[in-house]
Amino acid sequence: MSFADAAQVRSAGTSVPAPREQSAAVQDAVTGLAEVERATQALYEAVAELDQAALRGPSLLPGWSRAHVVTHLARNADGLVNLLTWAKTGVEHPMYPSAADREADIEEGAGRLPQLLRADLDAACQRFATAARELPPTAWEAEVAHPRNGPFLAHRVPWLRLCEVWFHLVDLDRGTGFDDLPEHLVEGFVDTAVGQYADRADVPDARIDVTLPDGRQRSWALTAASESPVVGGSAADVLGWLTGRHSGARLSGTAPTLPRWL
Repeated sequence: MSFADAAQVRSAGTSVPAPREQSAAVQDAVTGLAEVERATQALYEAVAELDQAALRGPSLLPGWSRAHVVTHLARNADGLVNLLTWAKTGVEHPMYPSAADREADIEEGAGRLPQLLRADLDAACQRFATAARELPPTAWEAEVAHPRNGPFLAHRVPWLRLCEVWFHLVDLDRGTGFDDLPEHLVEGFVDTAVGQYADRADVPDARIDVTLPDGRQRSWALTAASESPVVGGSAADVLGWLTGRHSGARLSGTAPTLPRWL
């Protein structure tokens, strides 16, 4: 049985059990976790194809190999388990002890052999699925905190994981691009990417006109300025620019230089 096949068997049925009357928070969490399961299968399939040479090769993230990306995804799953533990117990459990510890864990893990990298990723994904499955429905409404973005409600944790998995699948540079992301999720991804720049003093003025996969047009503003230069393009190209994967040369208008992505 392949790594992807084994992971698929183990991940079956990990969604949060739905109570008879779901709150909006529980509905959001259940929907998000179903999407996380599908994204995780795509991740497993991509990682299963990476041999030693491919894992040591560069990802789309400067300074990171594909092994760094895989390790980061494992540690991100564990960090989000900490937030679910916080929501369940009411006792503060930050995602990571510190930024330095996070970076050190990624560097250490990236040097592992392929089979150990895959086992680490699988175990971390299973820990996340178990923590989500065992979370009491009321805990999805508990407040936790992201190390960069501050407080939010726990029912958004699955969405955070979903963004991480899909964006970093692109970073593996193995055939998945931003135009391959599930179409029904793309508008939310753009909204999340724009939101990462909120309240930052180093963000340039810009209005972004986006063509979504279903043909709809939607605009976002990076700042509250009344007169902002306009850039536009497909959702895939806008996502690539907003997340620092390319300079914005593919967009119409003159795309300003954005500050460093997360």
